[in-house]
Amino acid sequence: MTIGIPRALFYWKRPYFWETFFENLGLEIILSPKTNKEIIEMGVKVADPETCFSNKVFWGHLLWLDGKCDLIFVPRLKTKKEFGEILEYCPKFFGLPDLAKILVKTKILTETFDEKKEKFEKSLRKLGQKLNKDKKEVKRAAEFALSKEKELKEKEEKEFLNEIQSKKQKIVLISHPYNLYDDFVNLGMKEKLEKLGAETIFIDQVPTNQQLINSKRLVDWPEFHWEFGKEIMEEIREILKYSISGAVEISAFQCGCDAVLKEFVEATFKKNKIPFLYLIIDENTGEAGFQTRLEAFIDTIK
Repeated sequence: MTIGIPRALFYWKRPYFWETFFENLGLEIILSPKTNKEIIEMGVKVADPETCFSNKVFWGHLLWLDGKCDLIFVPRLKTKKEFGEILEYCPKFFGLPDLAKILVKTKILTETFDEKKEKFEKSLRKLGQKLNKDKKEVKRAAEFALSKEKELKEKEEKEFLNEIQSKKQKIVLISHPYNLYDDFVNLGMKEKLEKLGAETIFIDQVPTNQQLINSKRLVDWPEFHWEFGKEIMEEIREILKYSISGAVEISAFQCGCDAVLKEFVEATFKKNKIPFLYLIIDENTGEAGFQTRLEAFIDTIK
């Protein structure tokens, strides 16, 4: 049996976890390719005009997989337990499986992950049952995937420690992982900044002090119920302990959640006298315009 996984949205929330999990259940995996012009065009054609750019990219990846596998995996992500509390995913994640069933002919494999109601591991067992896998097989595959995920996180933290010690200007890139790690979507932001002589740090590479977070209520910003809002603001709290030259936030056009979060992100950096640049991406974003703004931004902090 072949499982297709769209390389967009939920995939970047836990990169490599899902493919590792399914592979260790003895299944063949097909990942959609890295985002390209064709994928974006496919997604834009079927997407509602009101949907955010990141969702349009996801639909393109979904359509690319249609007919190339037995099942396409699209989980329903609702809540997760982090920082000692239950946090919600973006509301647009809730309906992905239902919309996917309308858009493609290939059968959708899904399961609801709502840690407000049940543990992540229990939801994984339910997913395994749909594939005729027993508890032991699912547990073994989950443990291997979680171990792999932990290794990758530790590697990211080591890379952060190396980058933060660089003598170059350090620019922190802030966004959702599906924007940060998709070079086609963000027009190669990391490479552009490095060519301008800056050391780039992805915000989710920053280690956070879980014990401190759980014991101390935030006072600088609201208690966000969105998982990405809480994550980003806590990571910003940590990055401010280091010497950084500037911050760039990348937001997908029509992202309602980012429209709210951006005000708190910008205010926090301005309060700490750190230059801040806000960039919006969509299917019409021009590379030349981005390059000019980045060059001007770097010139202001030299």
